[in-house]
Amino acid sequence: MKNVRKEVIVFMILTRKSVELLAPAGTWDALVADVESGADAVYLGGKHFNMRMHEGDFNFDDALLKKAIDYAHAHDVRLYITLNNLISDEEIPQLKEYLQYLEEIRPDALLVQDFAVLELVHELGITIPLHTSVMMNTHNEHAIEKLKEYGITRIVVGREMTLSELALFRERTGIEVEYFMHGDMCISESGQCIHSGVVFGQSGNRGRCLKPCRWAYELIDEESGKRLDENGPGPYKLALKDMCMYRAIPELIQAGVFSFKIEGRMRPAPFLRRIVSIYRAAIDAYIEDPTGYAPNEADWKRLYDNRARDFTTTFAFGQPTAKDIGFDGSREPRFFSQAVKEAGFQDEILKQERPIEKENAPHRTLAVRVGTPDAARAAIESGADVVYIGGEAFRPQRPWRLADYAEIISYAKEQHVRAVLNTPRTTMRRECGELEQFFSSIAAWAQQPDGIMVSNLGSLKLAQTLTDLPVQADLSFNFFNHLATVFMKDNGIVQACASLELSFEQLREIVESAALPIEVVVHGSYETMICDHNFPAMSLPQYNELDHPELMDRHYALRDTAGEVHRIRIDQFGRNHIYFAKDLCLYPYLDKFNGVASYRIEAQDETPDYTALLTKTYRAALDRLADGKPALDEADFQALQEAAPRALGIGTYRFRESRNSI
Repeated sequence: MKNVRKEVIVFMILTRKSVELLAPAGTWDALVADVESGADAVYLGGKHFNMRMHEGDFNFDDALLKKAIDYAHAHDVRLYITLNNLISDEEIPQLKEYLQYLEEIRPDALLVQDFAVLELVHELGITIPLHTSVMMNTHNEHAIEKLKEYGITRIVVGREMTLSELALFRERTGIEVEYFMHGDMCISESGQCIHSGVVFGQSGNRGRCLKPCRWAYELIDEESGKRLDENGPGPYKLALKDMCMYRAIPELIQAGVFSFKIEGRMRPAPFLRRIVSIYRAAIDAYIEDPTGYAPNEADWKRLYDNRARDFTTTFAFGQPTAKDIGFDGSREPRFFSQAVKEAGFQDEILKQERPIEKENAPHRTLAVRVGTPDAARAAIESGADVVYIGGEAFRPQRPWRLADYAEIISYAKEQHVRAVLNTPRTTMRRECGELEQFFSSIAAWAQQPDGIMVSNLGSLKLAQTLTDLPVQADLSFNFFNHLATVFMKDNGIVQACASLELSFEQLREIVESAALPIEVVVHGSYETMICDHNFPAMSLPQYNELDHPELMDRHYALRDTAGEVHRIRIDQFGRNHIYFAKDLCLYPYLDKFNGVASYRIEAQDETPDYTALLTKTYRAALDRLADGKPALDEADFQALQEAAPRALGIGTYRFRESRNSI
């Protein structure tokens, strides 16, 4: 008799505990409504350290937090506390006290964004489970492996992940996944929008977003200024509709999502009661009879008729299109701000600030991020100590080829300049696959680069696994306090770039106390947000990149109602990078920036000639400082302003602080 080999097959048999319905609460009445309506878990925030800091009547004080936990647990409901904004150094003493209090009252998990929280949890012996906030922008499996080392048990995945990508992500990592399935969504990648923080001093990464994405814009040709969307669908081009996955509950569950997250901590109790009860009934119906399931059309009508904005499924089934944007603004429930002119040299506060008190190196390092090999050569020949090469390429520029890297690395070494490989700020499955091959090839290069710059934990893990090169951290990490630099140093990072939302006072605190050398951007154009949407295609009915690929090479821009022009750059991955109207310029204030490890120019989108001018001007100023002379040369400053392709300003340095959460 033949031996029969039995194959073991693992089935996913659904039960009531297979998924979690996670509801928001900003008030006690909302918490009660969530629990009574069938939520398995509720998330809410304290009066500090969370992403909903605008409304004084919302959120829970310490005593009410304990009462909320006791109430939820008495009803067999889990309660998670949001500790999910960026933390500045002046907030850390109170953050320690808050964490110790939370350890006493025992919520079921904390949702976190800032690496400082991971450091403090370890330092203080906090034993509460940790979930990543969507603001940590976790979008690849390699980042998950790093976060698991810090006790992260659940990931709120980036909004840009499709369900098919999510299913593979879940299968490869085995981690519990939380997914936004109803409510207000950001148009920008999480953690990568700094518009509100720079223009208003109220950071979206610190819970105070004034929603510039909800402003009206015109789509224009950047070079001519001509409006292109006279016949377009409307002016609210970044106003993403609200997520609604009610009609896709089977797809969510079968993709492996465990926690179905409803957004809306500012919503009133009756609104939440209706939404939670409708989703509860639908989830239960599917679990009870998956093959016989169909959406309850009466419940759908209740959900639809009582919506705030219109609905979309955003990226769940592919890239959003024009149908996912609320172009006419008619269903926008509230406008938090209106467009304003960006800051020029309103520098009264900056002039009064005391300089950073930290010893300077004998030679001050000037780093330049460039977009093309020709611009790299220009920077090298003009006095740069470091060039950042590669990463995103903005159309019509082509991505860097291996031959380009070899050429510039060789030339840089001849000139005794360091060449550091830049990497994309977002690295989803495609980008990770390309980086794996790219990093694996480096060891065989005739000449080695001097390091790698990464923008997320996944890229960091890949770089450290596949190369022996030193790795430094770029802007996307949003370094906002010195404890975050401790976290990165412990993970092998050799240098970190400070957030562009920091005020000078907050930056000074980091530079003076950081565990790592700190790089500061002192000049250049920089993104307000990074989006996985194609805004020209959404606004122009005739846009068809298959018939006319040249449309992707055109330079578009958004003009707001204050007349400010925000360039759009499309990279090789199809992402849209939206820029501030004014370029950052700290040239007149360099004498305040002592102890900075690297002074950085952002020239990724600049011509070789302008890159050369910027590099020469800042090189001369830094050399004067090193010689004990004033950095500012009025003639050079005047020439810099006259040559600038855009107006200059000081961005967030006009503010005393990025408004905090205590």
